[in-house]
Amino acid sequence: MAKANEVSAVRKAKHGWLLTLFFSILSFVWISPILIVILNSFKKKAYIFKDPFNISSVAFDKGFDRWAKGISKAAAGMLNYQNALKKTNFFQSFEYSLFITVGSVLVILLCTSMCAWYITRVHTKVTKAIYLLCLFSMIVPFQMVMFTLSKFANILHLSNPVGIIVVYLGFGAGLAVFMFTGFVKTISLEIEEAAMIDGCTPLQTFFRVIFPILKPTTITIAILESMWVWNDYLLPSLVLNINKYRTIPIAVQFLKQSHGQIDWGAMMAVLVMAIIPIVIFYIICQKYIIEGVLAGAVKG
Repeated sequence: MAKANEVSAVRKAKHGWLLTLFFSILSFVWISPILIVILNSFKKKAYIFKDPFNISSVAFDKGFDRWAKGISKAAAGMLNYQNALKKTNFFQSFEYSLFITVGSVLVILLCTSMCAWYITRVHTKVTKAIYLLCLFSMIVPFQMVMFTLSKFANILHLSNPVGIIVVYLGFGAGLAVFMFTGFVKTISLEIEEAAMIDGCTPLQTFFRVIFPILKPTTITIAILESMWVWNDYLLPSLVLNINKYRTIPIAVQFLKQSHGQIDWGAMMAVLVMAIIPIVIFYIICQKYIIEGVLAGAVKG
């Protein structure tokens, strides 16, 4: 029996090592495009196409060396970042993207969490219909409604950073309600009854008792919605007045000049600057995402 356990342990250790190696290689494959973008953001345009994987050619060539001997390769590569900041008006685009992302996520979290709590606790035909509509919104392809959406956004004067938050609420509500509903079903009803016996109103019960318990799912939804809104190009391009309000994805598109010419160095640089905030946010909150997904899927 002991030998059988030892053999089983050895096999598990061997399989564990193989799985670790396999997923390490797979992780590198997935992250390699990001590494290539970062690498090429420090190169001159000619080297981006000529040798995109070569580290030694980063932002340096013989011609450049003649008049910039004292400048390091990294400093030379920063010219791409300077061009990106200038050509895209990056800081203004960053402000618009940040405002739209933060505003949309906060509104989605507040409205959908309250909606999910109401749907779960109040069992009527209306709440069932609302839940089914939220699920249906996850199934309908965006291409089916984008032209109608664009028309109504113009009619309702939503073609601005504040108005688009309402649009994002409509499209982001389906997934959020689904996940919040699954988590609320796991919360014991006795907790809410005890709060109401102590004199809490329904709103006080939600914000003081229920919402703090929803923290794992709230952070998970915040990450998913933030990544979607921050990187979204199609919806802002349809709804916003892009001549006045340009988010970062739209600003990147404007690096394409006449006759199809593109400043690839500046584009690589602005892409690097665009992914840094969302990556930092994800790293800070990543410990909650698996817990929140599993909790929201228990009884969804």
